[in-house]
Amino acid sequence: MNSIEIPADLKNLIANEKIDFCVKAKSNYPKSKSYGIIIFGIVWTAFISIFVIAFFGPLFLGKEVHFKTNDEPTVGSIDNWEPLLVPGLIIGLFVIVGLSMLIWGFYTLFQNGGYFVGTETRLIKCLNNKITITDWEHFSGNIELSNENNLGDIEFQLRTGKMESRKNSPDKFVPDIIYISGVNNVLEIEKSCRVRIKENDPTPVIVNQ
Repeated sequence: MNSIEIPADLKNLIANEKIDFCVKAKSNYPKSKSYGIIIFGIVWTAFISIFVIAFFGPLFLGKEVHFKTNDEPTVGSIDNWEPLLVPGLIIGLFVIVGLSMLIWGFYTLFQNGGYFVGTETRLIKCLNNKITITDWEHFSGNIELSNENNLGDIEFQLRTGKMESRKNSPDKFVPDIIYISGVNNVLEIEKSCRVRIKENDPTPVIVNQ
Protein backbone atom coordinates (compact mmCIF):
# COMPACT_ATOMS: atom_id res chain seq x y z
CA MET A 1 0.00 0.00 0.00
CA ASN A 2 2.94 2.33 0.55
CA SER A 3 5.00 1.62 -2.58
CA ILE A 4 3.47 4.25 -4.89
CA GLU A 5 5.18 7.41 -6.10
CA ILE A 6 3.55 10.48 -4.57
CA PRO A 7 3.84 14.23 -5.37
CA ALA A 8 6.84 16.03 -3.89
CA ASP A 9 4.75 18.43 -1.78
CA LEU A 10 2.89 15.53 -0.22
CA LYS A 11 6.14 13.65 0.39
CA ASN A 12 7.63 16.65 2.18
CA LEU A 13 4.50 17.08 4.30
CA ILE A 14 4.60 13.55 5.67
CA ALA A 15 8.39 13.19 5.84
CA ASN A 16 8.58 12.80 9.62
CA GLU A 17 5.34 10.90 10.23
CA LYS A 18 4.61 7.23 10.60
CA ILE A 19 2.65 6.13 7.53
CA ASP A 20 -0.17 3.64 7.97
CA PHE A 21 -1.07 3.53 4.28
CA CYS A 22 -0.54 5.48 1.07
CA VAL A 23 -2.80 4.84 -1.92
CA LYS A 24 -3.86 6.39 -5.22
CA ALA A 25 -7.64 6.32 -5.73
CA LYS A 26 -8.91 5.49 -9.20
CA SER A 27 -11.76 8.00 -8.97
CA ASN A 28 -12.73 10.93 -6.77
CA TYR A 29 -16.28 9.70 -6.15
CA PRO A 30 -17.75 6.19 -6.00
CA LYS A 31 -19.10 5.11 -9.37
CA SER A 32 -22.43 4.23 -7.74
CA LYS A 33 -22.87 7.85 -6.60
CA SER A 34 -22.10 9.16 -10.09
CA TYR A 35 -24.50 6.70 -11.71
CA GLY A 36 -27.20 7.73 -9.24
CA ILE A 37 -26.77 11.42 -10.11
CA ILE A 38 -26.81 10.66 -13.85
CA ILE A 39 -29.95 8.52 -13.64
CA PHE A 40 -31.75 11.11 -11.54
CA GLY A 41 -30.68 13.84 -13.98
CA ILE A 42 -31.99 11.82 -16.94
CA VAL A 43 -35.33 11.16 -15.23
CA TRP A 44 -35.65 14.79 -14.14
CA THR A 45 -34.79 16.16 -17.60
CA ALA A 46 -37.10 13.69 -19.37
CA PHE A 47 -39.98 14.64 -17.06
CA ILE A 48 -39.44 18.38 -17.58
CA SER A 49 -39.15 17.81 -21.35
CA ILE A 50 -42.81 16.79 -21.33
CA PHE A 51 -43.74 20.26 -20.11
CA VAL A 52 -41.34 21.91 -22.56
CA ILE A 53 -42.91 20.10 -25.51
CA ALA A 54 -46.46 20.63 -24.26
CA PHE A 55 -45.92 24.32 -23.61
CA PHE A 56 -43.62 25.40 -26.44
CA GLY A 57 -44.53 22.77 -29.03
CA PRO A 58 -47.39 24.76 -30.60
CA LEU A 59 -45.06 27.73 -31.15
CA PHE A 60 -42.87 25.70 -33.52
CA LEU A 61 -46.01 24.88 -35.49
CA GLY A 62 -46.93 28.55 -35.75
CA LYS A 63 -49.81 28.13 -33.32
CA GLU A 64 -50.80 29.94 -30.15
CA VAL A 65 -50.26 28.73 -26.61
CA HIS A 66 -53.27 28.92 -24.31
CA PHE A 67 -52.82 28.82 -20.54
CA LYS A 68 -54.02 30.55 -17.38
CA THR A 69 -52.30 33.22 -15.32
CA ASN A 70 -53.91 33.83 -11.93
CA ASP A 71 -56.98 31.98 -13.24
CA GLU A 72 -57.15 34.39 -16.19
CA PRO A 73 -57.03 32.93 -19.73
CA THR A 74 -53.80 33.96 -21.43
CA VAL A 75 -52.64 33.57 -25.01
CA GLY A 76 -49.05 33.61 -26.18
CA SER A 77 -47.43 33.30 -29.59
CA ILE A 78 -44.24 34.07 -31.42
CA ASP A 79 -45.61 37.54 -32.18
CA ASN A 80 -46.89 37.93 -28.62
CA TRP A 81 -44.14 36.37 -26.53
CA GLU A 82 -44.35 38.54 -23.41
CA PRO A 83 -47.02 36.37 -21.68
CA LEU A 84 -44.67 33.39 -22.20
CA LEU A 85 -41.71 35.02 -20.48
CA VAL A 86 -42.44 34.12 -16.84
CA PRO A 87 -43.60 30.50 -17.37
CA GLY A 88 -40.79 30.05 -19.87
CA LEU A 89 -38.21 31.18 -17.29
CA ILE A 90 -39.66 28.83 -14.67
CA ILE A 91 -39.59 25.85 -17.02
CA GLY A 92 -36.12 26.85 -18.20
CA LEU A 93 -34.88 26.89 -14.60
CA PHE A 94 -36.01 23.29 -14.12
CA VAL A 95 -34.31 22.32 -17.39
CA ILE A 96 -31.07 23.91 -16.20
CA VAL A 97 -31.28 21.96 -12.94
CA GLY A 98 -31.64 18.68 -14.84
CA LEU A 99 -28.80 19.45 -17.22
CA SER A 100 -26.59 20.56 -14.33
CA MET A 101 -27.13 17.22 -12.59
CA LEU A 102 -26.24 15.37 -15.78
CA ILE A 103 -23.08 17.41 -16.28
CA TRP A 104 -22.06 16.96 -12.64
CA GLY A 105 -22.77 13.25 -12.77
CA PHE A 106 -20.59 12.69 -15.84
CA TYR A 107 -17.89 14.95 -14.42
CA THR A 108 -17.65 12.93 -11.21
CA LEU A 109 -17.82 9.68 -13.18
CA PHE A 110 -14.65 10.47 -15.12
CA GLN A 111 -12.82 12.56 -12.52
CA ASN A 112 -9.54 10.96 -11.45
CA GLY A 113 -8.97 10.24 -7.79
CA GLY A 114 -6.31 11.68 -5.55
CA TYR A 115 -3.60 10.37 -3.26
CA PHE A 116 -4.53 9.43 0.29
CA VAL A 117 -2.09 9.06 3.14
CA GLY A 118 -3.08 7.87 6.59
CA THR A 119 -0.83 8.66 9.54
CA GLU A 120 -1.20 8.26 13.30
CA THR A 121 -3.08 11.56 13.66
CA ARG A 122 -4.62 12.50 10.30
CA LEU A 123 -5.82 11.59 6.84
CA ILE A 124 -4.23 13.57 4.03
CA LYS A 125 -5.68 13.90 0.54
CA CYS A 126 -3.83 15.35 -2.44
CA LEU A 127 -5.84 16.01 -5.60
CA ASN A 128 -4.67 18.25 -8.46
CA ASN A 129 -1.86 19.60 -6.23
CA LYS A 130 -4.40 20.64 -3.57
CA ILE A 131 -3.78 19.09 -0.18
CA THR A 132 -6.60 18.57 2.33
CA ILE A 133 -5.83 17.47 5.88
CA THR A 134 -8.43 16.00 8.23
CA ASP A 135 -7.49 14.97 11.76
CA TRP A 136 -8.85 11.60 12.87
CA GLU A 137 -10.68 13.27 15.75
CA HIS A 138 -13.03 14.89 13.20
CA PHE A 139 -14.26 11.48 11.99
CA SER A 140 -17.48 10.25 13.58
CA GLY A 141 -16.62 6.58 13.16
CA ASN A 142 -19.53 5.92 10.80
CA ILE A 143 -18.02 4.14 7.80
CA GLU A 144 -19.59 2.54 4.74
CA LEU A 145 -17.55 0.03 2.82
CA SER A 146 -18.00 -1.69 -0.52
CA ASN A 147 -15.58 -4.33 -1.70
CA GLU A 148 -15.39 -6.61 -4.72
CA ASN A 149 -12.31 -8.70 -5.42
CA ASN A 150 -10.41 -6.57 -2.88
CA LEU A 151 -11.10 -3.38 -4.87
CA GLY A 152 -13.62 -1.02 -3.40
CA ASP A 153 -14.78 2.26 -1.92
CA ILE A 154 -14.81 3.70 1.60
CA GLU A 155 -17.16 6.44 2.77
CA PHE A 156 -16.26 8.28 5.99
CA GLN A 157 -18.74 10.50 7.80
CA LEU A 158 -17.31 13.46 9.70
CA ARG A 159 -18.52 15.18 12.85
CA THR A 160 -18.85 18.40 10.84
CA GLY A 161 -21.75 19.07 8.49
CA LYS A 162 -24.89 21.16 8.15
CA MET A 163 -28.51 21.11 9.20
CA GLU A 164 -30.97 20.40 6.39
CA SER A 165 -34.49 21.77 6.69
CA ARG A 166 -37.30 19.32 5.92
CA LYS A 167 -40.94 20.11 5.38
CA ASN A 168 -43.26 18.55 7.96
CA SER A 169 -40.26 16.90 9.67
CA PRO A 170 -37.56 17.96 12.12
CA ASP A 171 -34.35 19.36 10.68
CA LYS A 172 -31.81 16.71 9.76
CA PHE A 173 -28.05 16.85 10.29
CA VAL A 174 -26.14 16.00 7.09
CA PRO A 175 -22.49 15.15 7.82
CA ASP A 176 -19.56 16.02 5.60
CA ILE A 177 -18.20 12.97 3.79
CA ILE A 178 -14.78 11.88 2.58
CA TYR A 179 -14.59 9.22 -0.14
CA ILE A 180 -11.68 6.94 -0.94
CA SER A 181 -12.83 5.31 -4.17
CA GLY A 182 -11.45 2.52 -6.29
CA VAL A 183 -8.53 1.34 -4.17
CA ASN A 184 -6.90 -2.02 -3.58
CA ASN A 185 -6.61 -3.56 -0.12
CA VAL A 186 -9.73 -1.68 0.89
CA LEU A 187 -10.38 -3.95 3.88
CA GLU A 188 -6.94 -3.29 5.34
CA ILE A 189 -7.31 0.46 4.81
CA GLU A 190 -10.70 0.52 6.50
CA LYS A 191 -9.35 -1.46 9.46
CA SER A 192 -6.39 0.90 9.85
CA CYS A 193 -8.62 3.99 9.67
CA ARG A 194 -11.06 2.60 12.22
CA VAL A 195 -8.22 1.99 14.69
CA ARG A 196 -6.93 5.56 14.28
CA ILE A 197 -10.42 7.06 14.61
CA LYS A 198 -10.94 5.17 17.86
CA GLU A 199 -7.51 6.18 19.19
CA ASN A 200 -8.18 9.87 18.45
CA ASP A 201 -11.83 9.90 19.52
CA PRO A 202 -12.37 13.18 21.47
CA THR A 203 -15.48 11.82 23.19
CA PRO A 204 -14.78 11.34 26.90
CA VAL A 205 -14.80 7.74 28.07
CA ILE A 206 -17.52 7.04 30.65
CA VAL A 207 -16.36 4.62 33.32
CA ASN A 208 -19.04 2.81 35.29
CA GLN A 209 -18.44 3.03 39.03
